[in-house]
Amino acid sequence: MKKDFETKVIGWAFIVSAVLLWGGWFFSPHHLGEYIIASDFDEINQNLWTWIWLYRVHIFGWVIMGIAMFALTAIATKKPYRVLIYPGAGMIIVGTFTLAIAAAFYYTFGAWGIGNTAGKSPEETQQVMDGLLFTNHYVTCFVRFGRVFSGVGLMILGAAFVKWNIVNKGLGWLTIIMGFAAMAIIMGIPDNYEIYKPIFHVKALWLVLMGATLLLKGINLPEEED
Repeated sequence: MKKDFETKVIGWAFIVSAVLLWGGWFFSPHHLGEYIIASDFDEINQNLWTWIWLYRVHIFGWVIMGIAMFALTAIATKKPYRVLIYPGAGMIIVGTFTLAIAAAFYYTFGAWGIGNTAGKSPEETQQVMDGLLFTNHYVTCFVRFGRVFSGVGLMILGAAFVKWNIVNKGLGWLTIIMGFAAMAIIMGIPDNYEIYKPIFHVKALWLVLMGATLLLKGINLPEEED
């Protein structure tokens, strides 16, 4: 069982990512939906700088999660389990930064829209919204497929956890189930943003559990096979 400075760094990275990711969302004074609408700008403008800074915190949570996955990969890439760790962690990283890019869109255009709709007539505001719609629609694909990519990665990573007892099997099975649920919900029930939301909260919980496990118990890395 490996429990040292490296596992402490990775454990804290998982926990910090959960705090930033979920805390930035929870304390935000206004939550955007799948599509930005004109009334969002009035709501954001009531607490503009609070909203901006908390969205930055939220986005940086995705970044720290990516760092945590890179760090986990750095210590868990021996034979034979690297055949699952590499693709599993890799897909999670791809999905994580896809979601970060999507979040950056909502952050940027949420703040940008205030200045571009201020003092405009309803007709002029609608022109702004019409111009934003195409890009917004494209970004919803980033949200969905970022979660699907992460889901694939979680299933593969969880399989490695269970097969080689890298962490306790309960956490390994939770990782597999969470990944499968993310894929099944998003691929099976398209365009339903409200149903997607619980996945985010479960992922934040998983990050905390991963961090706590690494800090308290370390990680089991079986001896390398020839």
